[in-house]
Formats: sequence, structure tokens, C-alpha cells
Amino acid sequence: MRLTLRVWRQPDPDSPGAMARYHLDDIDEHMSFLEMLDTLNERLILDGEEPVAFDHDCREGICGACSLVVNGQAHGPERTTTCQLHMRSFRDGDTIDVEPWRAGAFPVIRDLVVDRTAFDRIIQSGGYVSVPTGSAPDAHATPVAKADADRAFEHAECIGCGACVAACPNGSAMLFTSAKVNHLGALPQGGPERESRVLDMVATMDEEGFGGCTLAGECATACPKGIPLQSITAMNREWLRAGRRGGARRSS
Repeated sequence: MRLTLRVWRQPDPDSPGAMARYHLDDIDEHMSFLEMLDTLNERLILDGEEPVAFDHDCREGICGACSLVVNGQAHGPERTTTCQLHMRSFRDGDTIDVEPWRAGAFPVIRDLVVDRTAFDRIIQSGGYVSVPTGSAPDAHATPVAKADADRAFEHAECIGCGACVAACPNGSAMLFTSAKVNHLGALPQGGPERESRVLDMVATMDEEGFGGCTLAGECATACPKGIPLQSITAMNREWLRAGRRGGARRSS
């Protein structure tokens, strides 16, 4: 395959960026998208140029590090992570635009790498459960209903890649936050912090500068792990419930 790449290049957070054009020949359709970028970087290094910086780690669709907007779509034309996107999804002679996540809460560090530590701070504000000290409890010490376990696992699949934020026209992090809230809220171990968790995590999400949710649905469409849009409405119910109960406690 012969391809033309238009890649966002930005040397540091304080410098302006621009799209740079590159031409690649002999790209194998069985390559992953990141392997194609590796090929580009090998050529740039041989030519004495700076390679394109991009995030990656496991390259198995598990870690969520490969945060790229490909031709205007989070992770590209397939509903998968960028590392699991293959060049057979494109045609010979295509021009491909490669950009970083575009969201105010995800500032660009360099080229295609963005700072997603805002997600870490949301989790730190409430993404934990109380556990007693001592030896580990027996695996079946706390029974969990099958329906609750299934719902918890469904939301636990979130890998924190940020595609939901990149795809949302408002730059909202509601799908990510709701996945974390609903994952722990579905289990009995998450019960003690259930109310404080949703209030704290939503408050931190707002403080980090993410946009408001209007249920456009682009987040769920782009999510490579299939977190459902109903996750957001479930979290909204939890937030309203926690707010009412908290208000009642404060007034008493």
C-alpha cells in the first residue's frame, strides 16, 4: 500500500503545532496502525529527523494507552483500540490524518501524546472500597448475585483510554466516570462509600474541566469496550439519590 500521512507535530505544550505530511510506500495491509507508525519513525530516524511521539504499551487492546484520532474518529474507523486497528481498514492511496485527543482536559504533551492524568484524579477521589486489615478474605466470603456481578464486570471493562472524551462534542468524561462509579456500586464491597463516591467523582470530573453531558451518544459509539450509554443515566440516578440523602443528613 502507498499512503499519505498527515500527522500532528507539536514539540511541547507551549509551542504551536501543525500537520506534517509524510509519504509511505510498501505498507503491508496486515500491519497494525502502530506498526505503520513504527515504520514511519524508523524512516524519520534514518533521515535524522525527530520521530513522532505517540503513546502505546501492551499493543493488545488492554491498556488503553494508544490514544489517537484517525481521520476524525477516536481510534479510527473500527470500534477497537488503535493498536488493534489494521491497515486493511484503509485503501491503497489513502490520505490518513492522525491527531491527538482533542479535549481541554487532555492537554498535548508532545505530538500525539496527551496528559490524561485527569482520569487518575477522578479515580483517586472515590474509586476505592473500604477493606479491613489482616489476611485476604475467602473468595466466596461475600456472596454476589449473578446479575450484580455481570453488571460490575460490564463496567469494569473500561480501560480508561479516553475515546469517549475525544468523541464527545462537549469533551465530557461522563461515560468514563459512570463506568467507575457503577462498577464499584454494583458490588457489596462498594457499599460503604457508595454515596460519597459518586458525589466526589462527579465533582472532581467537573473540576478537571471536562464538558457537560448532553447524551449525544458518541461516547458509547466510540468506546472500544462497549460501555453502554445507559451507564450515564444509572450514574445520574446514583448522584441524585446521594445528593438527596446527603442534603437530608446536613439539614438534620
